[in-house]
Amino acid sequence: MTSLPERGAAPPSDSPSPSPSPRDGDAAEASSSSSSSSAPEEDSGPKQCKASLLSSVLAVFEPDQGSAAAACGNRLPTHASVSYAWTRVLRRIVGDGSMWRLLGCARALTDADVWFLGKCYKLLSSSEEPSSDSDSESGGHAAFLEDFSSRIWITYRKGFDAISDPKSKLTTDVNWGCMVRSSQMLVAQALIFHHLGRSWRKPSQNPCNPEYIRILHLFGDSEACAFSIHNLLEAGKSYGLAAGSWVGPYAMCRAWQTLVRTSRERLEAVDRNENFPMALYVVSGDEDGERGGAPVVCIDVAAQLCYDFNKDQSTWSPILLLVPLVLGLDKINPRYIPLLKETFTFPQSLGILGGKPGASTYIAGVQDDRAVYLDPHETQLAVNIASDNLEADTSSYHCSTVRDMALDLLDPSLAIGFYCRDKDDFDDFCSRASELAEKANGAPLFTVVQSVQPSKQMYDQHDGSGCSGEAVADNIDVEDLDGSGETGEDEWQIL
Repeated sequence: MTSLPERGAAPPSDSPSPSPSPRDGDAAEASSSSSSSSAPEEDSGPKQCKASLLSSVLAVFEPDQGSAAAACGNRLPTHASVSYAWTRVLRRIVGDGSMWRLLGCARALTDADVWFLGKCYKLLSSSEEPSSDSDSESGGHAAFLEDFSSRIWITYRKGFDAISDPKSKLTTDVNWGCMVRSSQMLVAQALIFHHLGRSWRKPSQNPCNPEYIRILHLFGDSEACAFSIHNLLEAGKSYGLAAGSWVGPYAMCRAWQTLVRTSRERLEAVDRNENFPMALYVVSGDEDGERGGAPVVCIDVAAQLCYDFNKDQSTWSPILLLVPLVLGLDKINPRYIPLLKETFTFPQSLGILGGKPGASTYIAGVQDDRAVYLDPHETQLAVNIASDNLEADTSSYHCSTVRDMALDLLDPSLAIGFYCRDKDDFDDFCSRASELAEKANGAPLFTVVQSVQPSKQMYDQHDGSGCSGEAVADNIDVEDLDGSGETGEDEWQIL
């Protein structure tokens, strides 16, 4: 079991503290530590020193209650009570968050509810007594942190096999691979939910679950790993993916579509769905999609994708939906923020592929008007976990440092992910999405329809791989674009 530090307390010395990056901006962090860690990590410079200084300051006001009580007949002396009162005052100041910002350390989470990948966590204030179910899956700091630290965390790596690019031969993705890493995190969560369920938590000791290890193996940094950065770059060449270059979420979603399709084609027919055991639907366009309308989830298209995935069997399959969006020009239109927040209440939520301009992150939750995310901008040594190594060290794929940023700072270009396990789950998703569209006052994130007009083909019927084909909106006429690269119609999506 992992736990957050007591509100107002300094982060413990073994909390992971990623090196600051110029990409991080003013995004705040809420640091935590895992009680199951086998060894403390290295100090992280000034921040760690400041945190230690704060611990020392608080320690000055902490009475040695044991010795004081022994000297005074088990009653604390007056000066001890006064010191304890001062400690409580300091802890309250620190818990407010301003002290953390002054010291340059992590900001504590507030007491507001956190919606995290479809689950609500009710965090208690420091003045409240924890209830009997405060550590249950729906409440408590500890339960939230355990869930957060169980999500697959994929970051910059260095020292991996050279990328087969005639112009680069890079062995690291530092400073350019954050969008690729963020997308890997989102897809990894879909595979975790499919194979292990939403309630799965990372193992506290080895041996690990075989499915968990196999999933991590898929995201290793070599061409032998199905969903490696090497293979994603190769699959996304036609969409502008290249080693050393940054790419947007729409192109990233299309790269995944291509990679999944080619991966299935390489495998024998009987095993073609082994690596990616679900249909993939990149949602894009409607009858006016090329003019900037909202993307449309077409139920008939989803059904056809599942039909193809199941090799022409009339049964529904699990399905991953990726919905690329552009929600403004230079910055996100505020009218979309409440709608984005509500998508995290969907049980099918896989979070958002997005972040600040030029710095992609994996946004997995919201608290008030702030996004809770996993940050790929930390450089780690390349690790390739064998698919059968149940004793592997998987610590570099998990993070217990909770970061957050204001939702109004998000880049307007992003993509939302949803995983539907079966037909009932998909129907529930469509119902929730339709209700959300009704609340949008004419500017929905996306809409849901039963079918589309034949003249606006959204799916290539001959694809046969359970992956959505090219959308009409891919062929936007250059004359439709103004100087900013957006159509002159609305501040909506151009996909």
